[in-house]
This record gives sequence, structure tokens and C-alpha cells, in this order.
Amino acid sequence: QVQLVESGGSLVQPGGSLRLSCVVSASSFSLNRMGWYRQAPGKQRELVAAITTSGSIHYGNSVKGRFTISRDNAKNTVYLEMNSLKPEDTAVYYCNTAPPLVLNGVEYWGKGTLVTVSS
Repeated sequence: QVQLVESGGSLVQPGGSLRLSCVVSASSFSLNRMGWYRQAPGKQRELVAAITTSGSIHYGNSVKGRFTISRDNAKNTVYLEMNSLKPEDTAVYYCNTAPPLVLNGVEYWGKGTLVTVSS
């Protein structure tokens, strides 16, 4: 069974930095395009950044130049380095394949990790 375990979220002041981690318990991790998503209160979940197995990267417009996605296939882990954080970055952050995993016809998500940007 696949597990997605995100960590690293916390309360941070505007302009601060955080590093999120996601451990994926799936033997096929190294074969998948992985992404970080976020869902702010009252908003739909959105893709923030994605990285392929060969290292090709996509960023959403709102985080370009501030966020960096990376992966360590040996550790089945994907990271999101977040700098120059803004209050509008406040959200629950999730990792998943890109596009998201679908199990038995339903999208599968981990619990996510909460990032709050506030002074």
C-alpha cells in the first residue's frame, strides 16, 4: 500500500523559509513524476511544483523564484524548499504523484503538513 508522509510545516514570519519533506513508501517512487500541492482555506488544491525522474521541473507562477523542488530517489523522498514566504502561501501542503494517485477510482492523499505565514 502506498503511503505519503509530509512533514516540516510550521508557523513562520513573512519573508522566512521552510523546508518540507515527503517520504513515499512505494517501490515505484523512482519511476514517478512527483509534485507538491497546496490547499488554502476555502480554495481548491493546486499544484505548486513538480519534478520528473530525470529532474525536469515545473513551478506554478505564484512560487517561481521562491520555491525549489528536489528529490532523492535513494531515500524515496521529495523536498520543497520555500523562501521569501508570503501570507498567501499559508496552506496545507501535500505531496503526491503528478497527476495525483488514484486508488479504486478515488484520488489518494496523505495528511499534509500545515504552513502558516503570519507575523
